[in-house]
Amino acid sequence: MTEAAYRIRGATGEWEVVVGLEVHAQVTSNAKLFSGAATAFGAEPNTQVSLVDAAMPGMLPVPNRECIRQAVRTGMAIDAQINKWSRFDRKNYFYADLPQGYQISQLYHPLVGEGAIHISLDDKNPDDATKRIGVERIHVEQDAGKLMHDQHPTQSYVDLNRSGVALMEIVSRPDMTSPAEAGAYLRKLRSILRYVGSCDGNMEEGSMRADVNVSVRKPGDPLGTRTETKNVNSVRFVMAVVEQEALRQVTALEAGERIVQETRLYDPDKNVTRSMRSKEDAHDYRYFPDPDLLPLELDDAFLEECRASLPELPDAKRRRYEALGITPYAAAVLTAEVEAARWFDALLETGAKPVAAANWVTSELFGALNRIGKDIEESPVSPAQAGELLGLVADGTLSGTLAKQVFEIMLETGQGAGAIVEERGLKQTSDTGAIEKVIADVMAANEDKVAEYRSGKDKLFGFFVGQTMKAMGGKANPGVVNDLLKKALG
Repeated sequence: MTEAAYRIRGATGEWEVVVGLEVHAQVTSNAKLFSGAATAFGAEPNTQVSLVDAAMPGMLPVPNRECIRQAVRTGMAIDAQINKWSRFDRKNYFYADLPQGYQISQLYHPLVGEGAIHISLDDKNPDDATKRIGVERIHVEQDAGKLMHDQHPTQSYVDLNRSGVALMEIVSRPDMTSPAEAGAYLRKLRSILRYVGSCDGNMEEGSMRADVNVSVRKPGDPLGTRTETKNVNSVRFVMAVVEQEALRQVTALEAGERIVQETRLYDPDKNVTRSMRSKEDAHDYRYFPDPDLLPLELDDAFLEECRASLPELPDAKRRRYEALGITPYAAAVLTAEVEAARWFDALLETGAKPVAAANWVTSELFGALNRIGKDIEESPVSPAQAGELLGLVADGTLSGTLAKQVFEIMLETGQGAGAIVEERGLKQTSDTGAIEKVIADVMAANEDKVAEYRSGKDKLFGFFVGQTMKAMGGKANPGVVNDLLKKALG
């Protein structure tokens, strides 16, 4: 069964899953949306709170230009409509961690309108199985604070450090129809945000989280009643929510129950969703335009500056790599994370051959980093050092086997490849005299196999290559060895 045809098989037949995601992404900026307070993660409670964030009387919000700029750049990165005129609204509700008694958001006139994100459903052939997921809007809003229930046996404490932190709410269309599509969408969105630099995408720290809307229906039927599972903080959990919530709804419907539009929470330990509260509609929040804030009006110069500041984005970078001869799979792997793509670009700038470089990075480098538990930003080997190593392979100084040895030494010592080769005498030899002598010794020690080879057992050629390379400690040029062996064996 293909992912495009993901179905849940119930007692009454097949059911289709419909998924939409509302992703809250914390904007990368030096201050909050309407105040100058800091936003560093992990600060002591209530140490990053301005008078505006604490809703002290008479305090007026002032929009942070950088937060607006980052949201606009994000919209441009997904080819979305940028609304030159937008407005802030108050979303009214009462909660202990919301000091104002309302949240400043954008309901009626968002900053960014419709766009799209293109996902791939086949890692091996990313160009063959793409799907367009519509994005309905991106609006900016302020975050609430946080209730802390584990600090006291009978009381809950309030931490306002997150109060007023700038969020982009990125609302998808209900275009996803499987857990895999939801996971691919979230990974792609996270990648784009990190390329743009508008959000660090750190889901563990809460700077990116998803509300997962799920409904089920019989194929061809109208949309069913949806539930919303709040604040899911990993791609794996989002996929689990889609799967478990869809199964729960199918089971309930087939038992004759009705699906209630509600807000739910995900329990990762038990892998279930739990009811939290009935789902509110917009009118329950009594939205109205914020009287303290003028509408946002963006001029052409601001928009041009935003567009000019965009980097090469993942899809464009992947196409560029493919045009260099790199396989679609390797290009997709290299562009999935912005740090890896930057590292690889720096390697190409050293003059490394693209295909050889891509193969080396995706196999040797990524394998080594995984083994030692480091990210590419922490790589003990720099792009310049990798370029030197690959250059020594390209010019015949190192064989593939020797290059692996040199790379291991580079990982341990941080030394450059050239220095290691000179210091440890690891240079590949193409000295025909020395290689011919070793070949003669190998043939003399294996006269029976020489006779077998000459009688037609061609597969023994690999045995002679291996013995010769072993005798020379892997330092013989394999091409020269092959040529001389063919002559010697006749």
